[in-house]
Amino acid sequence: MTDDIERATAAIHEGELVVYPTETVYGLGADALDETAVERVFAAKDRSHEKPISLAVPDVSSALAYVHPSPRERRFMEAFLPGPVTVLCEKDERVPDLLTAGRDRVGVRIPDHELALALLERVAPVTATSANVSGRPSVTRVADLDEEIERAAAVVLDGGETPGTGSTVVDVETGTVHRRGTNADEIEAWLAEH
Repeated sequence: MTDDIERATAAIHEGELVVYPTETVYGLGADALDETAVERVFAAKDRSHEKPISLAVPDVSSALAYVHPSPRERRFMEAFLPGPVTVLCEKDERVPDLLTAGRDRVGVRIPDHELALALLERVAPVTATSANVSGRPSVTRVADLDEEIERAAAVVLDGGETPGTGSTVVDVETGTVHRRGTNADEIEAWLAEH
């Protein structure tokens, strides 16, 4: 599997797309700071440019190079990451507007999956969006990848079947859960208490 991770790392460095497993669904990864690579993600997914894409990193300290979390956001990240949650934070100027659909906040994801983390420790930040064509179901097995995604990806990392529930997307500052996923009740309880 190390060879596959090395091939995936090289592909991302070259601006290519990679399919990788997470503890939720399979993700479509590219260099999140490379606008050309991010554009390839939008094209492969046939995704509207009005819809932002999150970025994935290996740990909270790595995230600090790309986002400026408030103290409350930082406490939340340390409590819930790595894990199936996407945290919206103020983006650094290095994060392209293309990724965030022109917004000043970006979703941060630290997947709790050995293979995803092995990749992210070698190359980050990487786009964190489901590896499916927009409007179609998220993918939990490599065998179920949409043809368009398979064609677009230079490397597919097969981590077996994933659980399938999407990440919870949360704006900690406003206390808003934008998408309920795994751990949503626990997250809402934390937001109410902190």
